[in-house]
Amino acid sequence: MASKSGAVEVSEGEQVKSKSQLKKEEKLAAKAMKKEQFKAINKANTNDQESGEDISVGKYGVLKMIQSSKNDVSDRVFVDVKNIMTLLADNSVWIRGRLHTSRKQCFMVVRQQQWSIQVLAVVSDTISKQFVKFCSNISKESIVDIKGKVTRTPSKIGSCSQQDVELHIEELWVVSQSANQLPLLIEDASRPVKGDDDDQGLNIKVNQDTRLDNRVIDLRTPANQAIFRLEAGVCNLFRDSLTAKGFVEIHTPKMINAASEGGANVFTISYFKGSAYLAQSPQLYKQMAIAGDFDRVFTVGAVFRAEDSNTYRHLTEFVGLDLEMAFKYHYHEVVDVIGSLFTSIFKGLRDNYQSEIKTICEQYPVEPFKFLDPPLKLEFPTAVNMLREAGVEMGDEDDLSTPNEKLLGRLVKAKYDTDFYILDKFPLAIRPFYTMPDPDSKVASNSYDMFMRGEEILSGAQRIHDSDYLIERAKHHQVDIEKIAAYIDAFRYGCPPHAGGGIGLERVVMLYLGLDNIRKVSMFPRDPKRLTP
Repeated sequence: MASKSGAVEVSEGEQVKSKSQLKKEEKLAAKAMKKEQFKAINKANTNDQESGEDISVGKYGVLKMIQSSKNDVSDRVFVDVKNIMTLLADNSVWIRGRLHTSRKQCFMVVRQQQWSIQVLAVVSDTISKQFVKFCSNISKESIVDIKGKVTRTPSKIGSCSQQDVELHIEELWVVSQSANQLPLLIEDASRPVKGDDDDQGLNIKVNQDTRLDNRVIDLRTPANQAIFRLEAGVCNLFRDSLTAKGFVEIHTPKMINAASEGGANVFTISYFKGSAYLAQSPQLYKQMAIAGDFDRVFTVGAVFRAEDSNTYRHLTEFVGLDLEMAFKYHYHEVVDVIGSLFTSIFKGLRDNYQSEIKTICEQYPVEPFKFLDPPLKLEFPTAVNMLREAGVEMGDEDDLSTPNEKLLGRLVKAKYDTDFYILDKFPLAIRPFYTMPDPDSKVASNSYDMFMRGEEILSGAQRIHDSDYLIERAKHHQVDIEKIAAYIDAFRYGCPPHAGGGIGLERVVMLYLGLDNIRKVSMFPRDPKRLTP
């Protein structure tokens, strides 16, 4: 609309639109200019190199196999990709990593574990056309050595972990060539997990069996690199926390002559002219160490369960974090130590593994794990009442089913705002024969479970340390005394009162991160249907 002065009036909406268009046009113009610059450089240098002479000879190629000969020794100093941001611009550095992607014959992304950087290879007065072509033909996932100049970028590189710098290539050598055809692509295996109703962009998924069948490649994704570093952190925190409390690490047999839990879910193996079993638990040997005056012990090792459970949270082989401790007067002395152990682990992960958690969050939606210090402790009858109030029908001495465990976890989270809690005083009727009965109750026992996000991650109790009483309880449970003779003998010569528990490492990591399948946190999982790779 024209005013009296002849000027054209523009509506507010049109002004906003014009600014947006202007910004878009500026961005496109800058992109076009950069493209033209590359074309001009390539054209100029291509003309200079039309004679066919390769000015980059000796700066690229395939290295002969490294076999640790005297001639293989080099004085090259390599830097980690994760540390490149700390270096000054224009420094020339060497890196070794995998070729993640290459495009437009000049842009490459090199990945080193969960860190990545963009590498620019463009024809210039020092880089030949042949060099650039060689770079573009290297197969993905090949291991390469690259020398390049650290260069600040005008805008962030969203596809790399190192977003503010790139390397301008000076040399490139292929150390180990990957096959051209890959069973799965890292970029596909690394895509963020979205809901079924999310139809934005690509929704390419690599199924679990494909991942596990090709686990070596799947482990290269940034999320997997972070998951297993965090898992190692749980082990370190477990060891450090208990060692600081006076515990001694022991190593227990994995081949035994009788089922350690007294059940049928054991793997039988041939043992010379007879048979043996793979240990379901280090239970007996932890207790024997207490009887041997070690006072406080822990062990980290493989545990085997021959259970045909094809679920999201069961494995036939997992890593057990087990501990046992003598106490003076009450088993709650042990419960409190285990509770503070978990608190130490959760604090350590929160404070020292933020980088790994952030990387995992980029692929999987991870809810922050909440916990109280000291941990919440409830008694079994309280939990039963909470479930009954929520509409669950169960008896006073019924065990918790998996659905009821999860429901209880949600109820506890809503009421106490914690993802971790301890449930004490389980009914004696649902616990093993070696569990100490509660002397102040007709139905309860001195036993406890611990839960993360509504799922059990530790089961423990005060053990019966008197051999005569142990025999009495075993007979009550109709356990064959001859089959547990070695177990009973451990307590015939005096043993202090003690308690302990066993933790599944993979389940702790799965639940801390809120992941949906334990196979995501087992490097090479074993279940009823998988024994390879």
